[in-house]
Amino acid sequence: MPNEKTASTFEESVERLEELIEAMESGDIPLADLVAKFEEGSKLLKSCQKQLKESEIKIEKLNLKTGELEPFEEDES
Repeated sequence: MPNEKTASTFEESVERLEELIEAMESGDIPLADLVAKFEEGSKLLKSCQKQLKESEIKIEKLNLKTGELEPFEEDES
């Protein structure tokens, strides 16, 4: 299906987030557009966080199999 939306890669999402931040910081956009960009950015951020967590879990599982590295520790800050 040509209209089917595909998931963005982590790198594409980060790049889009950077574009949104630049646009929002410029101060040259109407409030309605600012809110829409903020909503899009929030969704992208959540997606990036999910992808990072999934990658972290995969790495920990690989580490448990090989026993070479210690598991990630949660950042308490």
